[in-house]
Amino acid sequence: MPVYRGEEWLERTLLSIAADSDPGIEVVVIDSSPDGGSMTIIRRFADRLNFRFVDPDGIDGCSPKTNLGVRHASARHVTWLCQDDLWLPGRAAAVRRWITGRPDAALHLAPTAIIDKDDKVRGIWRCPLADGGAPVERSALLEKLLVQNFVAVVSPVIRRDAWLACGGLDLDLWYTGDWDLWIKLALHGEVLYHDTVTAAFRIHGSSATTTGSRAASNFKAQHRIVVDRHIAAVPQGRRAQVRRLANASIAVNSALADAANGQLRALGAALLSVLRLGPVGAGRYIHRSRIIERVLPRLRAKSAGVL
Repeated sequence: MPVYRGEEWLERTLLSIAADSDPGIEVVVIDSSPDGGSMTIIRRFADRLNFRFVDPDGIDGCSPKTNLGVRHASARHVTWLCQDDLWLPGRAAAVRRWITGRPDAALHLAPTAIIDKDDKVRGIWRCPLADGGAPVERSALLEKLLVQNFVAVVSPVIRRDAWLACGGLDLDLWYTGDWDLWIKLALHGEVLYHDTVTAAFRIHGSSATTTGSRAASNFKAQHRIVVDRHIAAVPQGRRAQVRRLANASIAVNSALADAANGQLRALGAALLSVLRLGPVGAGRYIHRSRIIERVLPRLRAKSAGVL
């Protein structure tokens, strides 16, 4: 758990882990806060949670701290919990079922509840995958995942040695490092999808996804790096189609990031890029990108005045 000035959320986050009462959970904390406010809250749970505290040793930022935490974790499987997200009741038991059933899978994926600052569920974000109890077919997964990162970081469970073998989060990818990681893990080993909601991703006005967007050109470049890096893993006959869908997705993501900061000019061009895909292509984009499931919760929170 990478922590930085998490006083507003940490108590709720830690309570969500403690509620499962699973003594086998190790919570690796890397706190780079300039004061002791976060640690004061964390220490209140010392008798309920098994903590391992790792000195950040001067590093800052979510990605480097997360990589550091995985290196120091003692369990065979790891999961990534940000200080403002939540586990839902029964997650520990569900995760145990997943990793017992397929202990060698590199990555277990699952849908995620999207909650607002008051913990109200505003929607469910599902992956465009089938829960068939068998590994997801790799090429089909890559064709979908290269169009859009449809994975919220709070839900996946990763085999620790697979994370390390893949190099973990690329620190040059300040926005798309998690997306790049899911693809690397999919190329490394088996991926399972479990259509059970066990975790919640929080949207609020001070979240990194809300405040972290930079210049539009840099934002687009972050996405293009991932597509360019991994497109060769798609069968050659499908690459052009996947790239067209990915380009439309990048245009939409960039326009939405601009719109969140009050700049609406790019929305029309983004819509046009989707329409140019044609009816079938636009349908594929909507399905693979989960655009509706990603945007509607934010609109609901916005209209309720909590975002």
